[in-house]
This record gives sequence, C-alpha cells and structure tokens, in this order.
Amino acid sequence: MKYASRMAAATAILVASALPALAAGQLNIFNSGLYTPPDLIAKFEKTYDVKVTVTEYDSNESALAKIQAGGHGFDIIVPSAYIVPTYIENGLLLKSEPNQMSNFKNVKPDWVDVAWDKGRHYTVPYDWGLTGIMVNTKVYKGDLNTAAMIFDPPPELKGKVNVPPSLLEVIDMAINYVGGQACTTDKAILKKAHDKLMEAKASWASIDYPSFEKFVKEDIQASIFWNGASLRIRAENPGFAFGLPKTGFQIWQDNVAILKDAKNVENAKLFLNFVMEPDNAALISNYTRYSNSIIGSEAKMDPELINAPELKIPEELKAAGHYQATCSPEVQQIYSRIWTDLTK
Repeated sequence: MKYASRMAAATAILVASALPALAAGQLNIFNSGLYTPPDLIAKFEKTYDVKVTVTEYDSNESALAKIQAGGHGFDIIVPSAYIVPTYIENGLLLKSEPNQMSNFKNVKPDWVDVAWDKGRHYTVPYDWGLTGIMVNTKVYKGDLNTAAMIFDPPPELKGKVNVPPSLLEVIDMAINYVGGQACTTDKAILKKAHDKLMEAKASWASIDYPSFEKFVKEDIQASIFWNGASLRIRAENPGFAFGLPKTGFQIWQDNVAILKDAKNVENAKLFLNFVMEPDNAALISNYTRYSNSIIGSEAKMDPELINAPELKIPEELKAAGHYQATCSPEVQQIYSRIWTDLTK
C-alpha cells in the first residue's frame, strides 16, 4: 500500500497496518451492469489506497451518449471493440499509451495490434467472448451450430425464441445467415437480411435482455447469446448448450480506456496497468465467465473456465468467426433503419 510504504520505521508500519486505509484519491469507473468484479475493486483499493466508485450502464450506445453529453464525472470507460473507434474519432479518450506500461508485456500477441486500436495507444484488454446461440437441448435436438434456430426456427422453438436488443450482433448474424459479410454495402444482401429478420420476428417471443431465471425455468428455449453468459445458464440448467453458427459469428472484446476529461488520470493509469496483471485478469474472467487476453492468467482461473466448451472455438468453425467491426456511417444508417423496422 502506498500509505504504508511511506512509513520509514518498522513500528510506524505496524501502527499503519492496524488503521483503516487512507485514500490517496478516487477513481470513477463506468462499466456495463454486473461486469465489474467486487474482488478486483477491493484489491485495487487496498493496493493503491484509492476509493473506487463503479457506475453501470445498459448498452454501449447509452454509455457513449452519456459521455458525449459531458459532465459525467467518470475516469474509466469499458467499451466494446466496435465502438472504440467512435470514441477515438470524437476525441473522447485519453491517449494514455498503455503499450508503454509495465504489464503490457503480459498481453497476448494476437490482442496487441487490434483493428480498433492499432498498437494499443488508448485501450487495454478487459475480456473477450463469442456471440452465438444458446438453446435448450431437452427441447431442440438439431444442429447447435446454425442460425436457423433464430431465423427459421423449427416448430418446437417457435414462440420460444429471444433475440437481445443488440443492433449490431443481431443484424450481423442475419447478414451472415443470408450469405453476406458484416458491414456489407451490398444493398441486395442488406434487403435480404431485413426481410429475413421481419419474417423471423413472427416466431420470436421477445427482443429483450431477459433475466437468467427465464432460461433456467425454460420460459425461453433459445436466444442469440454470449458464451460466458451461456456457461452461467448451463450451471443452473444443464439442458442448455451453446453453438456458433457456421454461417458466421462475432468475436468481440471489451476494453478499458481513460476518458479525455478524466479528473483522476494517474489513478486511471494505475487501473489500466492493474488489469493487465495475470492474477487480476483471472479475477475478471472468474467473475464474468469470459476469456481474457493476458498471458499467465490461466494459473488462477477457475478450472471450469479452462475446460468449458462455451469458451472454445471448434477447429472446424474457426474460419466462420469474425472480429466485431465498426461499420461505415452509410452502413450504420442502414442498420439503424433495419433495426427501427424490426423493433416497431
């Protein structure tokens, strides 16, 4: 602890250790709901004598809107890969050069020169995962690795399918299903995806972020879902399984960045370096149930995570995976129109 390290005499250190930690400042984190491990925050606070406040948001888009509005008071943001370029282009992130921090050596090479932040001048990895489909195998006996469960559901799933209100993930999966690539400008493909979504909607139960309880109790039998969350559901109801559509699926990463107007910049830099420590990356994975990008973290990760089928991409499906992308403004507008039609 910084406070204790300033004590010169051994007796003073003993006295300090018996007293409450003195805060050397504050840190305000803005992160997605139920996504920040309490143990990680407690460890950071104890290590650096910094009081941390965590505020939660429900989507990348709502978080961005709040940051753009100003006056938010946050130091740290945890955005998904596809929206990071928007933050950078709008001058919302501090160029904190995490690639020069002491723990950057722990970042796995595949996650260093990423498309959304080449060379990592603004962001560090938080965790990463896959967007696929979760289904109750007690009800559905077919292929796990097909998006037909969502877009052409069989009789046993009709009226029992959910899709999350996540524009990019839903539309990208539909585009892949009709033979296109994410962020395509091909108007014919975009129309096919639009029409397929509108047709499929009649067979869905909801467009929602449903509670885990709805899956555990089998009120919903299938959904576009995320691998770590699916692992959590399977722990409560082993009938559920996770598949990756062979027509295409997203590989995504969430990232930690410092906001340009942060008030506690030095503490924020400490936090960026902190989450690149293997033991701390393991704390994140053990809580969120997603993979991380830090070398050596496996030694402290829950063995169930290391062996979980949800966290592995089968060799035969690797070619179908694509990193979550930032579409051009033109395509974003088309996506928005498709989404508006779908959610009317």
